[in-house]
Amino acid sequence: MSIRSSAGPKRVRLSPEERRLQLITLGAEMLADRSLEEVSVDDIAKQAGISRGLLFHYFASKQEFHEAIARHVSTEFFTAIMPNRELSLFDMLRDSIERFVDYATEHSASYRSVLRGPASVTPDMADYVNETRAAIADLIVSELPLPPEDPDLARLTLAIRGWIAFVEETILTWMVEKPIGREDLVDLLVESLPALALSPALIAALRG
Repeated sequence: MSIRSSAGPKRVRLSPEERRLQLITLGAEMLADRSLEEVSVDDIAKQAGISRGLLFHYFASKQEFHEAIARHVSTEFFTAIMPNRELSLFDMLRDSIERFVDYATEHSASYRSVLRGPASVTPDMADYVNETRAAIADLIVSELPLPPEDPDLARLTLAIRGWIAFVEETILTWMVEKPIGREDLVDLLVESLPALALSPALIAALRG
């Protein structure tokens, strides 16, 4: 008969970078059934097999730890929607939107927490979310058939930033109410970009 220790998880020696990533990943996994604000430092430390005090060796505060989790989730999301440049512009946009919807659905707790949780209104978190939106907008603009000196580019970039917020909120509402099917949702989000931007060049590129 084997005898199991009741002392808890055995501490594994990791490099500082590995330990930090482990703690952040454990926190991100907890978002499957709780909000960002409910991620417990004590629970994370217990799962990692370390003391609560050691966790704060890697993070200056609970808020900093929560922000690191949110940053990790946002980076995963940004990676998930990276465009497939082998596709046409229209198919590239649709493919990215489909992966956007699927990621938000599969990670609904963390998606809601980063965008709607109490931490989302703190200055640091709000700045981080806005930076992520700006990065996505820049990514879309970089694929447009417009020269950098085009006078319409600034207005179009602003419209795309607004469209990203529209996409986020529409997906949040859809996940709760499901008034239409997934394909209809994707159609709505894809078609809304040229309609909102009012750019003949963008419309022509997407229809081409």
